[in-house]
Amino acid sequence: MTRGRADGGHKKRLVTSLLILVICVCFLYVYSRNRGPSALEYGSKSLRKLGSSYWGGDEGTDIGGKQYESSNKFGEGGENDAILKSIPVCDDHHSELIPCLDRHFIYKTKLKLDLSLMEHYERHCPPPERRYNCLIPPPAGYKVPIKWPKSRDEVWKANIPHTHLATEKSDQNWMVVKGEKIAFPGGGTHFHYGADKYIASIANMLNFPNNNLNNGGRIRTVLDVGCGVASFGAYLLSSDIIAMSLAPNDVHQNQIQFALERGIPAYLGVLGTKRLPYPSRSFELAHCSRCRIDWLQRNGILLLELDRLLRPGGYFAYSSPEAYAQDEEDLRIWREMSALVERMCWKIAARRNQTVIWVKPLTNDCYMKRDSGTQPPLCRSDDDPDAVWGTPMEACITPYSDQNHQTRGSGLAPWPARLTAPPPRLADFGYTSDMFERDTEVWQQRVDNYWNILGAKINPDTLRNLMDMKASMGSFAAALKDKNVWVMNVVAEDGPNTLKIIYDRGLIGTIHNWCEAFSTYPRTYDLLHAWTVFSDIERNGCSAEDLLIEMDRILRPTGFVIIRDKRAVVEFIKKHLTALHWEAVGTADSEEDPDQDEDNIVLIIQKKMWRTSHSLRESL
Repeated sequence: MTRGRADGGHKKRLVTSLLILVICVCFLYVYSRNRGPSALEYGSKSLRKLGSSYWGGDEGTDIGGKQYESSNKFGEGGENDAILKSIPVCDDHHSELIPCLDRHFIYKTKLKLDLSLMEHYERHCPPPERRYNCLIPPPAGYKVPIKWPKSRDEVWKANIPHTHLATEKSDQNWMVVKGEKIAFPGGGTHFHYGADKYIASIANMLNFPNNNLNNGGRIRTVLDVGCGVASFGAYLLSSDIIAMSLAPNDVHQNQIQFALERGIPAYLGVLGTKRLPYPSRSFELAHCSRCRIDWLQRNGILLLELDRLLRPGGYFAYSSPEAYAQDEEDLRIWREMSALVERMCWKIAARRNQTVIWVKPLTNDCYMKRDSGTQPPLCRSDDDPDAVWGTPMEACITPYSDQNHQTRGSGLAPWPARLTAPPPRLADFGYTSDMFERDTEVWQQRVDNYWNILGAKINPDTLRNLMDMKASMGSFAAALKDKNVWVMNVVAEDGPNTLKIIYDRGLIGTIHNWCEAFSTYPRTYDLLHAWTVFSDIERNGCSAEDLLIEMDRILRPTGFVIIRDKRAVVEFIKKHLTALHWEAVGTADSEEDPDQDEDNIVLIIQKKMWRTSHSLRESL
């Protein structure tokens, strides 16, 4: 009898298990039907295909009187008449997707690239029909990032779950895993004992007062090439120096992601075949510490790119075996490099131990005295040294303008006065000092208004990494001078190249086209400021939905978006809030801003913290 009851219980459990399995299969089938296309489906058309299951309205009915079609005209039917209910979520293994720096895309499309020239680390954007139109999920266990300044020294391991650099660079103090956190002792390949001591030694080599590399505000903008996890740039900040820390998405994957997670200005880029996205004469100092770059290749084209970017009298600090080693190969490289920079009219400012610092001339005098036929040549008179978006590098020397030559320098005020002093290159655009000062004043008022709207939503340490998606002269960033933030100022590639004004103010930024994805990792910015950006891409015939998804990709959970645009644009964006997991925080209209277009209004949005079911399970 007992055995019979046991067999009966076993059968009941088996039947129950089968029923549960059937129910689960049915649920997954229904879920997949309701979920629409795969999260891996490519293209802007993926949103068009979602139809009424994703847009408000009864299933099977037309939307706005016709079958749904994407429209780039805000307020003109189509999706503007319906509320988007949801957007697919990308697979979890896409949690670090960078669409225009995606090696998988390069492999799949079999692009013919020269690996020796680093072309595979340059931007290669998928066409619209191959884009992932899905929301990038955070990794399992993701937490709101640690606040600045504490974040300089530690981040949550779950936010960037990569510890290979801690092992690979264990003897160089790049980073150390400590339980749930990753710590950054401030070391680097060349400065194991701390970036602060290394920076002070460079200042000492140049005889700057108090061993401060700032040099009384004369050194403000720095380019750190091959920056690692950006500890060099991190320790410059306390001296009122801001560095653009630059590195490719190479074998040291995630180094720029670590930098941005720490709250340090950084950008994914490489010295390859295209000019870096910065105008000429942007930096007072360039730095390379064991950056593993062949500076002699292609007639010194990479050194000539640094030359283009350095201001008159700018420095290049180079710490590398060639500067001090005595083996035959390093000596050969040193001799050839020394000969090259001499022909470029650079002089050695200081050389000590393992570091050499060259200085660029203040005027064109040396260039004019070179023998005829000396290589590298001067660039052609019709070459625009500020044309950088997708522009091939040139193996030539960029001479100074007549104004720079006559003033024997850049003519910039020391920092912080240069932030509000009208820069000399205003004249390149026909702008007057009065226009510059008025722009600064207007944006100060607007930023004050933004912070009033944000109100209780933010504390003094809530925001750190900010982006102005249409920076103009950089006055949005200038208005934040008293806050503990930094701003990536983005200037449109098809508009006036005012990025040189921004750099002349002691700020940093890059050129970009918002019809494409930005060169950064997901979840790297706390606030995005979009002033008429959507109106601009409408004129360019690009997808507003793609831009919203891209903004969501680079925005941190709990981060903010400030939209300042036409009323129709704002209404369009409001219809996407639920699908994006965003919520409105506040609005303001043109009556509160007499300098604003009457049709423009302000919408401030916050991104919610959300996770996929997979990441939730992994977090438990």
